[in-house]
Amino acid sequence: MFFSLEKEIGPEQFPVNEHYFGLVNFGNTCYCNSVLQALYFCRPFRDKVLAYKSQPRKKENLLTCLADLFHSIATQKKKVGVIPPKKFITRLRKENELFDNYMQQDAHEFLNYLLNTIADILQEERKQEKQNGRLPNGNIDNENNSPPDPTWVHEIFQGTLTNETRCLTCETGRP
Repeated sequence: MFFSLEKEIGPEQFPVNEHYFGLVNFGNTCYCNSVLQALYFCRPFRDKVLAYKSQPRKKENLLTCLADLFHSIATQKKKVGVIPPKKFITRLRKENELFDNYMQQDAHEFLNYLLNTIADILQEERKQEKQNGRLPNGNIDNENNSPPDPTWVHEIFQGTLTNETRCLTCETGRP
């Protein structure tokens, strides 16, 4: 499928150093695969995940598995193909019983879970780095009860949601 797409569109239409890989379905994991592919093509997110991969190795978690998957896609010799996200799916099923089955799940619910989990991992790692209550600049951290600092996940995805209801007849709107 991807090979014919590249021939149809023409290889010159594909951005340089970009890779287009489908993800193998492991029993109704299309909800996960679609979200992972969308996040891979969100360049700011992908860049941060790949940068995380290059940091000193941390214990395995959902973010390290995602970083391994993104790295695997980004470093393929071919521009198109298929990759099995087995390690990521295995970790996801281990960490959250909601996804530990072969039932179809809601992609939006999975996206929220994944982004919240990644933000929690980053905040926990930042907390661990503040060893013995000292910040990297040597100051004492007296703000133990303050809300955690935003992470790059927050910087990329946080926003304000607004709703507006409009009358179908007169088109008068109300927030």
